[in-house]
Amino acid sequence: MIEHFADYKAQLVRLSEEHTIAFKEEMQEAFEHGFKSHYHENVDADDDSNQWQVLPDKDFYQSLKAEGAEAYEAFSEDGQRVGGVIITANGTMGELAFLYVKVGVQSKGIGQSIWKAIETMHPEIEVWETCTPYFDRRNIHFYINRCGFHAVEFFNEHHPDPNMPEQFDQEDGLFKFEKRII
Repeated sequence: MIEHFADYKAQLVRLSEEHTIAFKEEMQEAFEHGFKSHYHENVDADDDSNQWQVLPDKDFYQSLKAEGAEAYEAFSEDGQRVGGVIITANGTMGELAFLYVKVGVQSKGIGQSIWKAIETMHPEIEVWETCTPYFDRRNIHFYINRCGFHAVEFFNEHHPDPNMPEQFDQEDGLFKFEKRII
């Protein structure tokens, strides 16, 4: 069992092609878990009639193929995969596309450990950006209070993200976060 302690250190290993599907499925499970906890719904991810995904496959694969993309699996000291991350690093700008902690091991310092490892791996990055849904208070707390990001914009149907205009067919919104390390 993974214990919680402030200096938890997840080991990051570059995502291999052979682990991509398992990585995507665990990330989807983690995102669905967060979505269900917000809406208190019993959404059955195995139900074939449920075609909507919290993390659409196209978004996942698009992030893996982006210019400067890097994907890492996070492992505990005993070799268990506990999460993962997809980032892009281009010069002094970085984007955190996705970060997840495996269902069942959240709130143990793993996410913060993953983020610290990414910052250590990329000291050249001066500005990191990421987005998270407006309803995901856990993520908002994580990015602001644990990782040092600041909310800089709120995208919604009246103020869409110019990079993702198709996303706002619904009333949901996203907070854009930024972390400056200069």
